[in-house]
Amino acid sequence: MLFNLTLMTCLSLFSTKDTLSCCVGENIPTRAGMIKSQIAQLKSKTTDKMILVEGGKFLMGSSNFEDSKPLHQVELNSFYMDEHEVTNAQFAEFVKETGYVTVAERELDPKDFPGVDPKMLVAGSAVFSKPKELNSLNNYLMWWVYVPGANWQHPEGPNSSIKDKMNYPVVQVAYEDATAYAKWAGKRLPTEAEWEYAARGRKDANDDLYYWGKDLKPNGKWTANIYQGKFPVQDSKEDGFEGTAPVKSFQANALGLYDMEGNVWEWCADFYRPDYYQHSTTANPKGPQDSYDPQEPNLEKRVQRGGSFLCNDQYCERYKAGSRGKGEVNSPTNNVGFRCVKDIN
Repeated sequence: MLFNLTLMTCLSLFSTKDTLSCCVGENIPTRAGMIKSQIAQLKSKTTDKMILVEGGKFLMGSSNFEDSKPLHQVELNSFYMDEHEVTNAQFAEFVKETGYVTVAERELDPKDFPGVDPKMLVAGSAVFSKPKELNSLNNYLMWWVYVPGANWQHPEGPNSSIKDKMNYPVVQVAYEDATAYAKWAGKRLPTEAEWEYAARGRKDANDDLYYWGKDLKPNGKWTANIYQGKFPVQDSKEDGFEGTAPVKSFQANALGLYDMEGNVWEWCADFYRPDYYQHSTTANPKGPQDSYDPQEPNLEKRVQRGGSFLCNDQYCERYKAGSRGKGEVNSPTNNVGFRCVKDIN
């Protein structure tokens, strides 16, 4: 109740007409903000399959999104990429071996939340919650709730479980959690250039609206787990899923990579800056030296890519080719996960 009351008092502070500031994955509801307002096998720790992505040149970006402009040529070295998002089973293996405790499971330090009643500082995370009705899409806090006890093992809260979802993508992982797993696995997070190159399947097809082509539903079939219906109050589940889907539920791209659009947003290594493409290097770019988001200039953000099961053309179109997402590094949610890459030595 306290969380909901706090959320209601702060809704006006977060109201905006710019969907870039509202779409989780482009502006994750920050943990602090939620509380205050409410095909290759590699030698590594894991035996999951990785796909060889041969290096080359491509046009990166999109003319449809301001922070994805301008289109610019990028050249990348070859690398390996996980064929699908890291699953609950894989993350559980990491936790079992290392005893790692994720950001969402840790006790909160009152020093990080000045002015907030210490009784409210309960470990948890943000969970998508369908409102019963909605008159405006301007306030994303109307469908995001801070849930005590929400974490990777209980993605929607303490009464939820991953027991029967071990082949689903792990969610409720902060940037630190994703990098810790990657290091344990002998891998790393992809740069956003690597991620987009792999998603395009090495095709220079910047006139395509989607990574799979020009049509939303090729041959009348859904090819990604996104939101159908009236967002955010009713998901018609035309693609067969409400919420996350098991990995490899949809057809792989030309390289054999699954879920490069939809399902869950994926953390990338790069800091987020909306103007980075104006200054990006052309050879193996690794992003800017620091983070800056004019909408929340005091928060450290990293790039996220691919969109999630909440993306839709009514509200958040950032699952489309060349588009970018962003997330505050300490703010996991139940629609953000990751996959890893590995250099070729």
